Amino acid sequence: MERRFFIAILLSIVVLYGYQALFVPRPPTNGTAQKQSATTQPPPAPAQVPEAPRAVAAPDVAPLPEQSIHEPVVSEGSEREIVVDTETVKAVFTNRGGRLLHWQLHDYRDRSGNPVDLVPSNVPPNLPKPFSLVVDDAELTERLNNAIYRVSGDTSGRLNARTQAGSLVFEFQDAAGLQVRKEFRFDPKQYLIGVSPIVTSGGQPLNPTIAWGPGLGDIGAVSGGGSYFTGNYTQPPQAIYFRDGSATRIPIGSIAGQPVHEAAFQFAGIDDHYFLTVAVMPGQARVEYQAVTLPGLNQTQRQLVSTSIRLPQPPQQLQFFVGPKQFDQLQAVDRSIGQGAVFVRAINFGMFGFLAKPLLDALKWVHGYIGNWGWAIIVLTILINLAIFPLRHKSVVSMRKMQVLQPQLKAIQDRYAGLKVTDPERQKMNSEIMGLYREKGVNPAGGCVPMLLTLPVLFAFYSLLSQAIELRGARFGFWITDLSERDPYYITPILMALTMFWQQRITPSTADPAQQRIMMIMPLMFGVMFLAAPSGLVLYWFVGNLFAIGQQYFTNWWIGRPQPVVAAPAPDPRRIKSAGAGRTAGAENKN
Repeated sequence: MERRFFIAILLSIVVLYGYQALFVPRPPTNGTAQKQSATTQPPPAPAQVPEAPRAVAAPDVAPLPEQSIHEPVVSEGSEREIVVDTETVKAVFTNRGGRLLHWQLHDYRDRSGNPVDLVPSNVPPNLPKPFSLVVDDAELTERLNNAIYRVSGDTSGRLNARTQAGSLVFEFQDAAGLQVRKEFRFDPKQYLIGVSPIVTSGGQPLNPTIAWGPGLGDIGAVSGGGSYFTGNYTQPPQAIYFRDGSATRIPIGSIAGQPVHEAAFQFAGIDDHYFLTVAVMPGQARVEYQAVTLPGLNQTQRQLVSTSIRLPQPPQQLQFFVGPKQFDQLQAVDRSIGQGAVFVRAINFGMFGFLAKPLLDALKWVHGYIGNWGWAIIVLTILINLAIFPLRHKSVVSMRKMQVLQPQLKAIQDRYAGLKVTDPERQKMNSEIMGLYREKGVNPAGGCVPMLLTLPVLFAFYSLLSQAIELRGARFGFWITDLSERDPYYITPILMALTMFWQQRITPSTADPAQQRIMMIMPLMFGVMFLAAPSGLVLYWFVGNLFAIGQQYFTNWWIGRPQPVVAAPAPDPRRIKSAGAGRTAGAENKN
C-alpha cells in the first residue's frame, strides 16, 4: 500500500512539472519585455538641439541608435489587409511582412456554412504565416516578416482577379540597406498563386526560404470531425511529395525521423483527406517538414504539419497549388505544366487508380442527369453489378455444382482418411476426385476465378467513393445530410450487415458446417467496421448486397432447385487396415 502511495505521489509530481514546463507560458524576462516595448512603440521624434556657437569645436558624432539605422525608407504608415478575389478563392494578405492571412475557397463550406479556409487560425505568433521569408540571420528574418510593406496593385485594399490574371507587389526598404520585393500573381480560374521574392541586404542578394507554416486548413476544413467513428476514415494532414515517378506520403508521426528532403521534385507540400498545398514543379529543392500541435475545439488538439521550401537560386514565379484534391482541377494543372498525369497522383486512389478515373467520370455523368450524388451512387452500383452479372452468374452456377458433388467428394476423401499425406496411395484419391470433376463437367476453379475478375472494379469504386471530394457535404436525403460522413443513426450500417447475413445464408457453400458457422460472424464484423465509414460507402455496399441477393434468387430459379444430397457411404475399415498391413508386410519382405 505504501509503495503504491509513493508511486502515485511521484507520478503526480512528474505530471505537474511536465504541465508547467510544456503548457504554462513563461513570463517574459526584463530584456524581452523591453525589446517588445521598443519594437511596438514608434521611435521618438528627434529633439530640437540649439545650434552651437561656431567658435566652439564640434564634439565627435555619436553612432546613430539602432532605430534610426533600421528606419523605413520604403514602407506604409500602418498595418492593413488586402483582399484578392478570383473565381475560386478569396485571399487576404497583410502588409506586415507581405504574408497570407486567409485562403478561403468559394465552392467549399465548413459545417457552419462558412467558406473553408486553408490557413489555420489561432496559430501562435512564433510560428510562420504562409509566404514568410526565412534567411540564415534570425534578426534579419524577424525584420523581413514584421516590417510594414508598401503595397501596389490593389485599389482601396482590394484586387479583383476574377476575369484576368492579377498581381500584388509588396516592397520594403530601410536605412540599413535591406531591400525586399515580393510579387504574387493570381490565376483567375485555378487554385494557383505564383510568388517571386527578391531580398538584398547591404547590396548582397540573399536566397530566402519560403515558409508556408502550419497546415493544412482549419477545423472546419476537415470532414468527419475527430471522433473515433470518423477519424479512421479521414486522413489527417501529412507530408507529400512527388519525385522519380511516384508520390511519397509521410504520416505526421513519421516526420521527425527524416524532416528534411532534398531532390528534384515535381511537387512537394502538405495534404489531408480532401485538400492540398504544394509547390508546383519546384525542381531541385530542399523541403523541410515539422509536426505542429495546436489547440482545437472542446479542449482538444490539432495535429498539423509545417513546411518550408528552399531552391538553389532565388525563385521566380514559383507556383503553389492551394485548393481541393478535385480530379479535374489537378488535371488542369497537369496540362498547364505539361508533365502528364503527375499532379492527379496526389489523390490516393490506391493500386486500382487506373480504374478509378473512368468510374469517377461515370459517376459524374450519372449525377449530371440525376442531380443527387446518393442516387448517382445507387444507379452506378446497379450498372456495375449488371456489367458483372454474367461472371457472377457463372460463379454461382459453378458453386452450386460443387455443392451437389460435395457428398461424393467427401466419400472419396473418407476412404483415404487413414493415409498419411506423404503416402503414394493418396495420389489415387486425387485421381478419383479429378475423374469425378470430368465426369460431372465441373471446374473446381469456376467459382473463384469469375469473382476474382470483378474484384478490381469493386475495389476501385470503393476507393473512389472514399476519396472523391465530390461527396464532401453532398446531401442524399432523409437523415443523411453528408455522404462523406458516417450515418448519424447507424441505420445504413445495420441494414448493410443484415443484407450481408441474408446473402451469406442463401449463397451455395462447399465449407463444412463448422466453417459456415464461423463465417456467419463476418456480417457482424463488417457491420462494426462500417459504423465508422462514410455513408456514401455504406450505401454502395448495401445496394451491392441487395443486387447480389436478387441475382442469387434469380439463379436459383433459372437453374432449378439443387439435387438431393446423397449420403456419404461409410468408409470400409477392413480395406484401410488390409492396405496398411500389405504395405507393412511388403516392407518387411524387403528387409
